[in-house]
Amino acid sequence: MASRKALYHLLALAVVAVWGVTFVCTKTLIGAGMHPAAIFFIRFSLAYVGIWILTLTGKGKTRLFCDNWKDELMCLFLGVTGGSLYFLTENTALAYTQAANVAFLVCVAPVFTAIFTLFGKKFLRGRFADGLENIKVGFPLIAGTLLALAGMAMVLFDGSRLEFSLAGDLLSIAAALCWALYSMFMGQMTSDYGSVFATRKVFFYGLLTIIPFLGTTAGSFSPGILGQPVVYLNLLFLGLIASLACFVVWNIAMSKLGNVTVTNYVYLNPVFTLITAIIILGEKMTPMSLIGSVAILAGVILAGQRSKS
Repeated sequence: MASRKALYHLLALAVVAVWGVTFVCTKTLIGAGMHPAAIFFIRFSLAYVGIWILTLTGKGKTRLFCDNWKDELMCLFLGVTGGSLYFLTENTALAYTQAANVAFLVCVAPVFTAIFTLFGKKFLRGRFADGLENIKVGFPLIAGTLLALAGMAMVLFDGSRLEFSLAGDLLSIAAALCWALYSMFMGQMTSDYGSVFATRKVFFYGLLTIIPFLGTTAGSFSPGILGQPVVYLNLLFLGLIASLACFVVWNIAMSKLGNVTVTNYVYLNPVFTLITAIIILGEKMTPMSLIGSVAILAGVILAGQRSKS
């Protein structure tokens, strides 16, 4: 049992390492002239085709819908919070500010997840409430949250950055809020319906709800750029590895280890992003942003040490 849990922890760590690199991949695609909504649409379209292949080649009857309309609405909610709205806010933020700054701000998601989980256990009823981890408010959670918020403030108001954008920073925080909401309920859906089915529904509703934003991509990039190796290789990586493979593995880990425990791995996202961004994009951080980023990282780690009931 212990060895199996260790495997799930390693899988979650591997997913976060890949997701840390995606910030740089998306930033590269935006620099090539692609619109944030178009990047998401192509990325999730590739993943959706891939997961249907997994579905059709798997054993058992292929199902299209959940057991009831409430679960179907929950899939729609997850498709928005973990799909269209999350990636639209994150990708758009990358168009305005550095990849490392976005990654550090988005990594506050575990703090938001813990806070939302506390309220969810108190006010929600039914199996989705039962599927949330039991956590207690203590010094680590409170101190870690305050430290992370202080770090966020330092990053937000560092006007000396080369790519300063308050809009980009706020969009990054919005993405963290979306991911926290997604993490609250996706573990239970995976336990009830299986990772492939639950992930496929998220992809479907994510693609469905991004359609209204695709009109803004008209004329924003030439389809000819899709033939450039730097473009199609990054898109293939984002669609098949970072979305298809990683979403399935992440949802399995979340169903086995708990939503808060697995989401805490997100704090390692910016470490991989920062290293990759320095090497590939040549990004640099100002002293204030660096201190703020360290505070965010330390705060999220500290909050993750909260006592479990």
